[in-house]
Amino acid sequence: MIADPTQPMTAPPNALTIDSLETVYDALASAIDQAGADKAQLFLVKLALLQANALGDAALVQTQIDAALKDL
Repeated sequence: MIADPTQPMTAPPNALTIDSLETVYDALASAIDQAGADKAQLFLVKLALLQANALGDAALVQTQIDAALKDL
């Protein structure tokens, strides 16, 4: 079943806590800085593909892509 990207996302049972999300955010910000402006986009695509592979669900990845694009 594919989630409807127009509906609010609900947290999965294994969702990160706010503190953990802040830790991930800080790690991402640091890694983007390390990659540098000229390689930041490549780093983010590489990371997204690694995470998609770890998740192992192409439909869920697409749902997350749609959610991330919303309200940019």
